[in-house]
Amino acid sequence: MPKNSDKGDPGPSVKDKDVYEAVREDGASKEKAARIANASARDSREKVGERGGESQAYEDWTVDELQDRAKEIGIEGRSDMKKDELIKALRNH
Repeated sequence: MPKNSDKGDPGPSVKDKDVYEAVREDGASKEKAARIANASARDSREKVGERGGESQAYEDWTVDELQDRAKEIGIEGRSDMKKDELIKALRNH
């Protein structure tokens, strides 16, 4: 079993382990938690929180737009997903 699979040790690439664990406990994927943790370590937690909220809500997007975004970030099975499934996959990626 890889050493980094232990809870509390996300690996050397994660710069803010406290943020990583908090985001994982909220249900985010390992990849998303690592992105957020590294952004907060780089810029500050306050600045990372201020950046969000500029995009239109996923509920207002068309299915085609959601599928295009899912394709951009590499979500598998997107063509078979319904709108609510696409939104959930995008939010949890």
